[in-house]
Amino acid sequence: MALTLRSALPGDADRIAQLLIDVRTAFMPYAPSVHRPDEIRTWVRTFLIPSGGTVVAERDASVVGIMATEREPACSWIMQMAVDPGHVGAGIGSALLEHAFRTLPSPILLHTFQANVGARRFYERHGFRAIRFTDGSANEERCPDVLYEFGEEAETRKAGRPFLANR
Repeated sequence: MALTLRSALPGDADRIAQLLIDVRTAFMPYAPSVHRPDEIRTWVRTFLIPSGGTVVAERDASVVGIMATEREPACSWIMQMAVDPGHVGAGIGSALLEHAFRTLPSPILLHTFQANVGARRFYERHGFRAIRFTDGSANEERCPDVLYEFGEEAETRKAGRPFLANR
């Protein structure tokens, strides 16, 4: 069962939306979605896929993971990352991150909820460093989150350089 990565296509919208819904249900019961399933489907179809930067992981012609990224002048962002709950631990998330490491300029930033211990362990195992913890007042779910960074900047910061507030 080979894993392939490719750019998301309009025909992937329903599967991507369902994957995002399933992942939140399975792994984030503390942060219920503030959006109805039909709103999520519309957002994926009209914004996420058309904006570019969304990669799907396929196994046996089925989408089992997604990663959406954005590039800014000073950094890159992983905006969404999800692996089908039935396929967690099969290397899909690692393959998606390796793709990000190969294709995105450094530093790479992402947010995850503080309570998402599994995701936090996963990102830290792949070299991300926590650089800011918040009370969640800036996210829709109002759940405390953590900002992670990958790249030379994260290693320098680990050695004592302060985080630049304008990022």
